[in-house]
Amino acid sequence: MNLSGIDLNLFLVLHAVLETGSVTGAAEQLHVTQSAVSNALARLRDVLGDPLLVRDGRGLVPTPRCEELRPLVASAVAQLQSAVDGQRFNPEESTRAFTLACGDNQDVCDVPLVVEAFARRLPRALLRVVSIDYLVSSNGLATGEVDVALAPRAVAERDGYPAEDLYLERTAFLVRKDHPHITGTTLTREAFNASRHVDMLVNHGRPGVGHRMFELFCKANGLEFRPALAVSHFVAAGVAVTRSDLIAGMPGRTADVLCAMLPVRRLQFLPDPPAIPMSLIWHPRTSTDPGARFFRELLIDVLRDGSLARPDAKAKPRPMAARPRKR
Repeated sequence: MNLSGIDLNLFLVLHAVLETGSVTGAAEQLHVTQSAVSNALARLRDVLGDPLLVRDGRGLVPTPRCEELRPLVASAVAQLQSAVDGQRFNPEESTRAFTLACGDNQDVCDVPLVVEAFARRLPRALLRVVSIDYLVSSNGLATGEVDVALAPRAVAERDGYPAEDLYLERTAFLVRKDHPHITGTTLTREAFNASRHVDMLVNHGRPGVGHRMFELFCKANGLEFRPALAVSHFVAAGVAVTRSDLIAGMPGRTADVLCAMLPVRRLQFLPDPPAIPMSLIWHPRTSTDPGARFFRELLIDVLRDGSLARPDAKAKPRPMAARPRKR
């Protein structure tokens, strides 16, 4: 029997009759006449070659064939109703895997905060954190491999993805504590130009948005950026500095974490390199998904600097308060 030749509305009528126990009840539930229900049952009997429901006194009794159909029809109707109503998301019961893509600087600064909130609000779910390399190589946002990414706002603007601003990422410089030529907490132009540097290539060994912004900053301020080492992780840059006279530029929050772990010092260059607006980015196809929306809201609650709240979810250029992120 070819399903395409059957009016599937007939099964909705059968389901209503079985639920209410009568043609009258089914007609009221479906907002149709009793004769319309009777006609639908007659058509379904002809299609299936079975009486389906027979009279027993004043009621209807299902045949064995109808009893076989009852759970199948009920399940199909429930699933269709769920699809029409939209998927309901229960964070307490969800065992879904949620994937966040970010750099290793966010691994050490942001992910610990996310883990704490995630365990509390999604106790049975899985938090999966992947690298920016994986995000790019898998085209993760478009393919569904990645739910959200932490990246500069410029990335969302370039790709036309929705985004929410979270905080400003400021630049700091690290040198080893016993550096023979650089003392104090300020990095001078002369010391910068006289030194060799660690280059950061965080996107498949290529320069990223932050790298290009820093190049423009160096050019505008007469700085000579002379890399002696190129790495793909900020933590690796910090460790390399401990055994060399190199200078490593990196996000200020990450520099603070490394200063607490390694024999390094944080330096500030004046004027400050431009701060980078960091955003939570996702693909438009997941904008209305209840689970993905809950995950995004969790991340925004945990990571957003209140001074950077935005009135919309569009990734558009707009002025941002130039203040350090508070913790």
